Amino acid sequence: MSSLRFQALNAVLSRTTTEVKAPSAKPSEYFNVNVFNQKKMKDSLSKEAFNSIVHSIDSGTPIDRAISEQVASAMKAWAIGKGATHYTHWFQPLTGSTAEKHDSFFEPGSDGQGLDKFSGEALSQQEPDASSFPNGGIRSTFEARGYTAWDPSSPAFIMGNTLCIPTVFVSYTGEALDYKAPLLKALSVMDKAAVAVAQYFDKGIEKVNASLGIEQEYFLVDLALFNARPDLYLTGRTLFGHMSAKNQQLDDHYFGSIPDRVLAYMQELEIESIKLGIPLKTRHNEVAPSQFECAPIYEEINLAIDHNSLLMDLMDKVARRHNFKVLLHEKPYAGINGSGKHNNWSLITNTGKNLLAPGKTPKNNLMFLTFFVNTIRAVFEYSDLLRASIASVNNDHRLGANEAPPAIISMFLGSQLNDLLDEIETSRVTSKMKQEPSLWTSIPKVPQILLDNTDRNRTSPLAFTGNKFELRAVGSSANSANPMTILNLIVADQLNKFKTEVDKLIKKGDKKDVALMTVIKRYIKESKAIRFEGNGYSDEWAQEAEKRGLSNIKTTPKALDVLLDPKTDKLFEETGVFSKRESHARHEILLESYFKKLQIEARVMGELVDNVIIPTAISYQTTLIENVKGLKDIGLGADTYEAQMDIIKKISEHVNFIKTNNKKMIDERKKANNIEDIRDKSIAYDERVKSYFDPIRYHVDKLEQLVDDAKWPLPKFRELLFIK
Repeated sequence: MSSLRFQALNAVLSRTTTEVKAPSAKPSEYFNVNVFNQKKMKDSLSKEAFNSIVHSIDSGTPIDRAISEQVASAMKAWAIGKGATHYTHWFQPLTGSTAEKHDSFFEPGSDGQGLDKFSGEALSQQEPDASSFPNGGIRSTFEARGYTAWDPSSPAFIMGNTLCIPTVFVSYTGEALDYKAPLLKALSVMDKAAVAVAQYFDKGIEKVNASLGIEQEYFLVDLALFNARPDLYLTGRTLFGHMSAKNQQLDDHYFGSIPDRVLAYMQELEIESIKLGIPLKTRHNEVAPSQFECAPIYEEINLAIDHNSLLMDLMDKVARRHNFKVLLHEKPYAGINGSGKHNNWSLITNTGKNLLAPGKTPKNNLMFLTFFVNTIRAVFEYSDLLRASIASVNNDHRLGANEAPPAIISMFLGSQLNDLLDEIETSRVTSKMKQEPSLWTSIPKVPQILLDNTDRNRTSPLAFTGNKFELRAVGSSANSANPMTILNLIVADQLNKFKTEVDKLIKKGDKKDVALMTVIKRYIKESKAIRFEGNGYSDEWAQEAEKRGLSNIKTTPKALDVLLDPKTDKLFEETGVFSKRESHARHEILLESYFKKLQIEARVMGELVDNVIIPTAISYQTTLIENVKGLKDIGLGADTYEAQMDIIKKISEHVNFIKTNNKKMIDERKKANNIEDIRDKSIAYDERVKSYFDPIRYHVDKLEQLVDDAKWPLPKFRELLFIK
């Protein structure tokens, strides 16, 4: 057995389960212990300062400098009391991960004594180097200045000995260079649009917050095995590997008993998460071996996304303490299910009502239908933009691969709601409509719509599940801010259009409910093509979707074209969420990330083929050749070494194919590298470089089956997939 693989397997076999000592207190007692939340703020600030902060959070208005000083002083005292020595502005640049630059509270005083200092200015704003973060041409390399600015709606927290302050990240000239700033803008637009429409039904509604629950899927692999797989270490996925004889086909891992090592990891993850205010609620085995899921309780969307970004960091830190590596790649292992991040989205009013929860009265049902149908209409109108928001090189492996929704954006509503919309579409709206508590004349009586009135559809990218929409197409490694920015933005835009149309009808003399139903009925008809109740994996659906005029954009470079569409420019500019410069810069950033990740995969594949796979195969082949020579030397006939000769021949065939096609892939990679246009370069990597990956892999995997197991250098799927 190869040395590195042998050492890794020995390390795995020697593992013992780490015992996790839970805090003596109940989770409810240490929830938010490492978070400077509103309760701690209220306890440490003057009433005036606290009310000012709350007002700024609710209204989005700037915080007075004097108030910032009070908050900074209180925050510093709390953090130092918890053992913090440094502080950082914690932000989410367009790299897809989080970023931080730590500064010490310590400063030397003029009298030679040490001081702990943290000002309101340091709380509110920092100046990290912006030049090396992705910017899509917004910043020149020599223009390093960028700013992080405090987001008071997301509370500060302590990680290790560092106070972390959630912030936005913008360029020197004010353009957003992160995921948070556009999200906050989109949420503000949604709030205003949703309130304006909700007040048709309830004048007491003054604020609408988007709510989000993110189900996070992930794989665990032993750290020693991870380190023995260069492809997994450098790209996040296995570029080679023959499928284990036993994998997920028995479905015995799904919801099965959680292995002790994994349970110990999960318990510590939950403890650390609860301390940081992340309300983890659910844990279970997923379908594929060594695949798991955790899910929190629903939160306000900005906080939910911050918590998910923090959770991904925390998952990896805790995993290493248990000799695990967390794999968040959407498809770390070919041939078994990949991982997603299901985003459960709804709209909650200041009165506590979920606008996507059907009510028991006609009035509430009409309010539900208004927001329900407008969401459907928005997704229909901007389906390509929503598709672009979940596009990535990793997610391209997963979408439509019989475990995740297809690349065709459609919506599943369930039979009851689908039939209801069909009934409304064919009904007649008249001015005789009465606002009676049980029946509206000339309009189908809307029944009480129960939660969970239909089965879930796992093949649908966007499914209605009782009182929320579940966007199932988001990748497991993605920052949910991007798709949630787009979903909230397009729904807000649609609500604005809806209100304009309804108000016009009311101005012409229609009763309010007649006007509402007139527009709703038209929207139902116009957006009918986006509704699909069947199997999204089937070839028939692809054909049907094409007839309906729905896009089926399977790869990221072409999916991102919509970001340059004038219609998209108009949407972004009218709502103020992105300037044209910002959105076009994001197009460039996403394309650059796409081809660079493929470039890394191609390089890793080339190196492994030339330096590891082929030498191993030739070495084993040489052993066989020596065996054949020995049999010949002792006078045995050809029939005695026929099997060896067959293996020798097959190894040569596979090696020749791999070597030849690896050279072709490298040549195509070099050609692609010389292409200046970033879209053309991304498409070249997608269509001409990546096209060699699967054929090369096929022949490498065949070699894995032929070569002596003791000589194969890379940990195999049967070793990676089953936690010992």
